[in-house]
Order: sequence, then C-alpha cells, then structure tokens
Amino acid sequence: MTQDAQRYADQDAKTVLITGASSGIGAATARRLAADGHTVFLGARRTSRLAELVEEITRGGGSAAFRRLDVTDAADTVAFVEAARAAYGRVDVLVNNAGVMPLSRLDALRTDDWDRMIDVNVRGVLHGIAAALPVMREQGSGHIVNIASVGAYEVSPTAAVYCATKFAVRAISEGLRQESGGSVRVTVVSPGVTESELADHLTDPLAREAMRTYRAVALPAAAVAAAVAHAVGQPPQVDVNEIVVRPAVTPAAGVRQADV
Repeated sequence: MTQDAQRYADQDAKTVLITGASSGIGAATARRLAADGHTVFLGARRTSRLAELVEEITRGGGSAAFRRLDVTDAADTVAFVEAARAAYGRVDVLVNNAGVMPLSRLDALRTDDWDRMIDVNVRGVLHGIAAALPVMREQGSGHIVNIASVGAYEVSPTAAVYCATKFAVRAISEGLRQESGGSVRVTVVSPGVTESELADHLTDPLAREAMRTYRAVALPAAAVAAAVAHAVGQPPQVDVNEIVVRPAVTPAAGVRQADV
C-alpha cells in the first residue's frame, strides 16, 4: 500500500474509470490507483493489453476489470460508464486520459491528423464528461480528472493543433469546475514530456526529428500517475484543480517542452 493509501485510509475505496488505459500514463495510473486500494475499470481499444494489465493488477491483490472503449464514439462511452456502474454500483472518478499526438507543421496540411486529434483529445473528453456527469450528479458526488499537457499553456512548432486540443481540455475543465458548484470535483493534470507511445507513431519527418531531442529528458509515466493519485486521494472538501508536472532537467536549448 502506498503512502497516499495509508494517509487516506479512513476514506472508502473509490471506483475509478480510466480511458486510454492500455499503455503509458493510463496504464501507470491504473497500477497506482489499484495499489492505493481503489477499484479500477479500464477502457481502450487494445483489449489484449487491457487483459494483461488487469491480470497483473489482480495477481498483485488489486481490483480491476476492463471493457473495450472507443472514446470517439459517444454511445460506446456511455456504455463503458454504465458497465462500470452496473458492476460496482458507483462511478466515483473518471480519468479522461485517452489522447493522440500526430504532430506536424500546419503547412504540411495533414488534415486527417487534425481531425483525429480533435476527435480523441477534445470530443473524447466531452464524451466522457457527458457519460459520467449525470451518474455523478445522481449519486451526489464524483471527480473528473482530465489529462491535458504543458501544451495547454504554450505552443511550439509542429504542435499547433495538438496544443489547441489541450487548451480546449483546460478550458472545458475550468468551465465544468465553475458549473459544478463543488458537487463534482474537477482536476486537470498537465504533464511535460513523458515516456509514452504517443510519439512512436509520428510520420511527419520534421516532428519525428524534433521529438528525438524532446524525449532525451522525459518523465516516467508513474510520476504523472502519482499526480493523479494525489488529486484523487484528497478529502472530499478539497478540490485540486490544476497540476503541472515537468522533468526537473531542462530539455536541450532551443527545444520547447510542449508535449506529453
């Protein structure tokens, strides 16, 4: 059991839903929150990886299950949330983590990549909120954690559209916080460059070359998971609104750190 789990041992374990949980920050968050004593319900398209992760968590004494999820499909996201409520009776936390990052310069005109980022990074978050918020309001409490990026605060070459989607996540989160009146807690976690698979699928040569320098200094995904765990583990009257997590070492000169 982690220190956070011991610190808040007087609180009931939560049911936590995590999107994009098959790798990277999502998988690390599942491991961490399960170790803290929470039940995790995992969603992603790669079900073989989810099955392996659930087996790993349950073998270690944690509580976990999964369901295939495509966050770009609103109906599928509702079904994901309803499956968790049917299994566990509650939906205490939703971690909107699913994201894509096919970086390129705007003049490369990769419009399909732009659409994909908007669909996953923005609509996916909205679909999660639309599915979970009515359940949380009905039960009288809940917590939505949205994974953004330092790209929600600054823009760098090749990342204009990606940063725009993360600016949107931050704006949506702040609007939700203001509208919730404290009944639903809202947290934005914004990582700097982090070890993940997001950069592995870059096809634009300029973005791929820039990423080699970027990723010379990267956070472990577990560091971001710890930030999520900190927010989730606070007492009900405490709402941690924004957490920015960056590597302590500055990236190489001339390279701005605006990806996750």
